[in-house]
Amino acid sequence: MTIKEQIIQELEQIPESQLSELLEVVRIFREKYQQNSHDSEVWKAYLESKREREEVYRRLADS
Repeated sequence: MTIKEQIIQELEQIPESQLSELLEVVRIFREKYQQNSHDSEVWKAYLESKREREEVYRRLADS
């Protein structure tokens, strides 16, 4: 059984009255994951920019 199937199986056992709260938790989790992914992309872009600047500084120093 896959993880997704296990999650679905667990979901089926949760009372209807608690599903809205669970949905909110899932949305918060997803937003956090998306934010972390975005932060990672920003960090990678920063590092690439830093490498490019270092190369420019090296060339200027050598000239």
